[in-house]
Amino acid sequence: MAHEHFPHPAEHHHPTDHHHPVPKNYNRAFIIGLLLNGGFVLTEFGFGVLANSVALIADAGHNLSDVLGLLLAWIASILTQRQPSARYTYGWRKTSILAALLNAIFLMVATGGILWEAVQRLVTPGEVQGGLIIAVAIAGIVINTGTALMFAAGRKGDMNIRAAFLHMAADALVSVGVAIAGLGILLTQWQWLDPAFSLVIGGLIIVSTWGLLKESFHLAIDGVPHRVDERAVRLFLAERPGVTQVHDLHIWSMSTVETALTAHLVIPTGHPGDRFLANTCHELHHHFGIDHATLQIEMGDPAYPCILEPHNHV
Repeated sequence: MAHEHFPHPAEHHHPTDHHHPVPKNYNRAFIIGLLLNGGFVLTEFGFGVLANSVALIADAGHNLSDVLGLLLAWIASILTQRQPSARYTYGWRKTSILAALLNAIFLMVATGGILWEAVQRLVTPGEVQGGLIIAVAIAGIVINTGTALMFAAGRKGDMNIRAAFLHMAADALVSVGVAIAGLGILLTQWQWLDPAFSLVIGGLIIVSTWGLLKESFHLAIDGVPHRVDERAVRLFLAERPGVTQVHDLHIWSMSTVETALTAHLVIPTGHPGDRFLANTCHELHHHFGIDHATLQIEMGDPAYPCILEPHNHV
């Protein structure tokens, strides 16, 4: 079995070189976000009690779940950088996927709580202080938007960072709704505006979170990443010089930023050498974003068939 990490073809004479994508360090963003949002949760809860606003208290509970989600994402970002060991040969990279999945679930559950509270308040609306609600909501918009912006750059390349971004963006959106509802209550005295806006915003959060939930679950069960076309990868390997068959092909995410591949290549003429492996792994990285490729070369001897070949595998 041959194992390479997409070295450049010109560098195939360095077999000990290993390259793994290094996630951007978001420690500072996590620390600032946790301090700001943790403080805001306490403030919002206190003012919710003073304003007699169940909406503010419920939003404080929602924000608390997001603070926990932010903490979970930070812990995962640290664990993914742990080096492989004899017990964890891939390290703890997959914790970032699990954190993204748990964060999506937390966000769904927290939003469900907001929607339930909103329905209850539509049935039995309570009187709230619109001015105080607006002031607290504006503070929430500033804090949550600022925190979300710290994660905005990494949300497309790292699902774990995207989960943190969505948590903060969702909080900012909820605060916008609370502020608008508070203004509407001041102008019209319509108490039902608060829960009505909560229902609309809760629906928007569920829609935006659903994609994260599906994608993180897909990767958690080792599904092929959506950005990788399995058929295109199989065709590429099948068209490599000397290859007559490709089987036992697996493509999965090792973390939210790394993709791995294993495959058996049948080459009747014999092992093609390290240059072939280096070039193949380099092309897999360049064209498909596959960072960690393991290729097994077989000659297709019928006397010693591969047990993982489709017609031999039971």
